[in-house]
Amino acid sequence: MKLLSVNVGKPRPNPWKGIGSTGIDKQPVDGPVAVIAPGPKGTGEVGLVGDRVYDVKNHGGSDQAVYAYAREDLDGWEDELGRPLTNGVFGENLTTAGLDVNGALIGERWRVGPEVLLEVSCARIPCGTFQGWLEQEGWIKRFTRAALPGAYLRVIEPGSIRAGDPVELVHRPDHDVTAAVVFRAMTLEPDLLPRLLAADALPESIRARALKRTTA
Repeated sequence: MKLLSVNVGKPRPNPWKGIGSTGIDKQPVDGPVAVIAPGPKGTGEVGLVGDRVYDVKNHGGSDQAVYAYAREDLDGWEDELGRPLTNGVFGENLTTAGLDVNGALIGERWRVGPEVLLEVSCARIPCGTFQGWLEQEGWIKRFTRAALPGAYLRVIEPGSIRAGDPVELVHRPDHDVTAAVVFRAMTLEPDLLPRLLAADALPESIRARALKRTTA
């Protein structure tokens, strides 16, 4: 398991959402990239130095510090869409190889390179910027049906990472709530929401939604 690339965004105009810019245009970086804990959502800060988000209400902050997507899943989308998909094109910070990102458990921890420790927190939910960026009509529905969301991660121990770094799974919690299960619960299968409460590392906003479903 390793990083194929570490990807940092370049700001560009965002005609697909009511904000001026987007950082979805992620490009692989040569050399090391510093990884930090960005703090609460609302500032635009994320886990990779040099990157940021512009939709500060819905993106960024500690629970969405780093976004990972598997190269194997990008390859599957290449076949389905009939077009090349470069590392970073889904807006992911980390393009991985040999890692089951969608099957990652909420709260499991990855040692990336010698310094950085990341913790899986939740799944990516697609938005209009993602659809517009890929220029695929109906993409949000298509991506949602596939339930291959990738995973957001928290920064537990900062440091630096680079392409080629090994990824080691160092902790796997005792439950069955994966990034894919969270995604399904938050989109097409809300009956799964109570199941999410087994994951202690779930973001508070998602936990609140699951609790509301449990008591409804």
